[in-house]
Amino acid sequence: MKKLLLILFAGCLLAACGSETNTGPRVVAHRGYWKTEGSAQNSIAALLKAGEIGAYGSEFDVNLTADDQLVINHDFSYKGLPIRETTLAELRNDTLRLANGEILPTLDEYLEASLQYPELKLIFELKSKGDPEYEATAIRKSIEAFKRYGVTKRIIFISFSLSACKEFARLMPRNRVEYLGGEIAPDELKKMGIDGIDYHYSVFLSRPEWVVEAHNLGMTVNVWTVDEEDGIKRLLLLGVDEVTTNVPELAMRIIESGDFGQINPY
Repeated sequence: MKKLLLILFAGCLLAACGSETNTGPRVVAHRGYWKTEGSAQNSIAALLKAGEIGAYGSEFDVNLTADDQLVINHDFSYKGLPIRETTLAELRNDTLRLANGEILPTLDEYLEASLQYPELKLIFELKSKGDPEYEATAIRKSIEAFKRYGVTKRIIFISFSLSACKEFARLMPRNRVEYLGGEIAPDELKKMGIDGIDYHYSVFLSRPEWVVEAHNLGMTVNVWTVDEEDGIKRLLLLGVDEVTTNVPELAMRIIESGDFGQINPY
């Protein structure tokens, strides 16, 4: 068993080194760098703080309002209000603020703020319940916003919606698109035109061969959301390209040190 694990780990390393899309382990701040003073999840401050510490990317969640405006928020509701049934003006009521005092940010405000850190990748997650009309509107308006702020090349698209991933891959063929669901093998996604997997860490711990398979197909491998030091090291040992985490500074220190622990990541 130990011999098999060593072979698998060696294969992960070789595949990662040989992948054209791999440039070494990278860190994505989950919902921005919010676990720090003055910040909050999916806030402008969290975006800017991710840029300040030199993270590879800042992940953020996008919803569509009742009047078809794109806002940054993880859940389908905000302060008890269903976003799809609430107008932008109602959501940005002065009494409804993020934990750090910010008003709920729009996608335009978020993208404009990102111009302060042009090297920071923008990991765009479209929140969707599978409504085709909703997805079509959200995708069209988000692409328009990317172009408006000149950030198209910086966007990495992720979603639990397979249909949204397929559509972004079709409309943005030069941008990386990663599926979040966790249940589809890399080769099947590749056939759909999707060039990355971004799965929960439990998926890779149970199916470590998917890391190798993805790299052999030229796909990138991201993992979410790993916050414990031992967990980060285990996933790095498996050869993932990116770690999405709420503790980006810790993950960056581990990567910089090169000390991921023992060979056996299990």
